[in-house]
Amino acid sequence: MQQARSILERDRPDVILLDYGLPGEDGMQLLQETCASPWAPAVIMITAHGNERLAVEAIKSGAYDYLVKPYDIDEIRLAVEHAIEWQDLKAEVSGLRDRLAGEGDFGGMSGVSRSMRELFQTAQRVAASDLPVLILGESGTGKDLLAHELHARSARSRQRFVALNCAALPESLVESELFGHEKGAFTQALAAHPGKFEQAGRGTLFLDEVGDMDLGTQAKILRAVESGAIERLGGTQPVPVDVRLISATNKSPETAIREGRFRQDLYFRLAAVILFIPPLRDRREDIPSLVTRFWQDAQKKYARPGPELVPSAILRLQEEAWPGNVRHLRTTVERLFVLATREKADAEAVAAVLQPLRQMESSAADAMFALADYREARRRFEAEYLARKLRENSGNISRTAEAVGLARQHLQEKIKELGIVS
Repeated sequence: MQQARSILERDRPDVILLDYGLPGEDGMQLLQETCASPWAPAVIMITAHGNERLAVEAIKSGAYDYLVKPYDIDEIRLAVEHAIEWQDLKAEVSGLRDRLAGEGDFGGMSGVSRSMRELFQTAQRVAASDLPVLILGESGTGKDLLAHELHARSARSRQRFVALNCAALPESLVESELFGHEKGAFTQALAAHPGKFEQAGRGTLFLDEVGDMDLGTQAKILRAVESGAIERLGGTQPVPVDVRLISATNKSPETAIREGRFRQDLYFRLAAVILFIPPLRDRREDIPSLVTRFWQDAQKKYARPGPELVPSAILRLQEEAWPGNVRHLRTTVERLFVLATREKADAEAVAAVLQPLRQMESSAADAMFALADYREARRRFEAEYLARKLRENSGNISRTAEAVGLARQHLQEKIKELGIVS
């Protein structure tokens, strides 16, 4: 078997005929290893009659096709020809993706600016590897879209993509969600539950807002990464895991490490490759293509052409700061599509969509400066500031906490204290 592995690594064939019954071990292990490799050949599994269940399992693990013994030479020839055609198609798609990445298109993301084209080209190269990736960027820049596309272009694309928002759950539940639990591990554990590591199988695990994890959970993730195994809460036996880790945060990892809020050793494990998504205000040349794309999305969503989007509207949208980044722009474009009352959506229509929010901000500022009491002015400023940030993030507390640099629990307490209605 070791000789077979050496030959495969040296020659990297396009197609492999692999018998399930190998001396000393079953072919499933070699299949999983081969399908997880960056060069990912087309594997045709061979099983004995009556073992069709194993063949289905092989397909789920990444095999291209399977043959059942006994078979004839014409059957093998046809299967190999189809596998070669499939490999040629994969190579053609990969080349097309490389070209599109250079032109500013990466799955669900768009950007013609130099910074985005460079990001897409790097991401395209990284996707084919199995390296852990850390995605950095402000809230609303598209970190989750980038993570999904990295998985879609990887050798694990036929396996599951499982995501966990580390800031959306109380600390007491994060470990259970990640590692799972056995029945009776705690009061509400009425049945055994596999965690995200197990659910991902041999696919990708995306840890969103990873900077919000407590140090205890960080230590357990580090152990899992180093040992290749996890232990369910209440369990006693290690469970082997083989996932690719992609993480994301809008916080500075270096600052968190310096302040003792993030483990340096885990950072080095998660950040084999760092991809940074620049904020929209630093790449305004991307706004026209994004606006056009979001306008087309709105046309499909509402099943009508809507008003004509004219250049002056796009120029007006380019002038905005977009503190909520691409998510903020998308929401505004959809609001413009819905609220525009004339045949053309122009700069005046954009101003009309933005005006109510501006008036509210201006009135709130005037009222605050008219106050004589500093403490009351501060309270009102906090309330208005947090209310605005909540609106920018569509009322999502976790994303808002990221954007303003507060712990999720602290933000919830502030919302309650200030009587904010999101």
